[in-house]
Amino acid sequence: MRWIWIDKFVEFESGKRAVAIKNVSLAEEHLHDHFPGYPVMPASLMIEGMAQTAGILVGEARNFSEKVILAKVRKARFEHEVRPGDQLTYDATIERIDDAAAYTAGKVLCNGQPLGEVDIVFSHIDQNLSGLEFPEENFVFTDQFKSLLSTYNVQRKS
Repeated sequence: MRWIWIDKFVEFESGKRAVAIKNVSLAEEHLHDHFPGYPVMPASLMIEGMAQTAGILVGEARNFSEKVILAKVRKARFEHEVRPGDQLTYDATIERIDDAAAYTAGKVLCNGQPLGEVDIVFSHIDQNLSGLEFPEENFVFTDQFKSLLSTYNVQRKS
């Protein structure tokens, strides 16, 4: 099973910018353990939500022909806790993309107010790790994943 940390896209500008939302719900099991009696959304999962938003943006920019993996989190900072009932907005922008990598900048909002920033570098591993062999099929953006992606409400701007 693949864990998805975004609920839907609300904006998608191919090769430039994507905005996704995540509704934080007490129905999510991980919140019962983090922390018992005072549930908060783990920062690591907010980083992953941004990684999924920005990674899909980077993958789509090249028609999902590259195997895109998170290479480095350049910056991750959050100003306060996120609790059940809050809505996160992940706003990802491609700063630079080339054959080897993509650099993204991300802003995170909570209930429409600034919460933090997550800047990520993605590697196009077929181009970046010479000498290593990977399966020919795209194990990052599988047909199953692209099928799941098609269920999101994506509004594209050209």
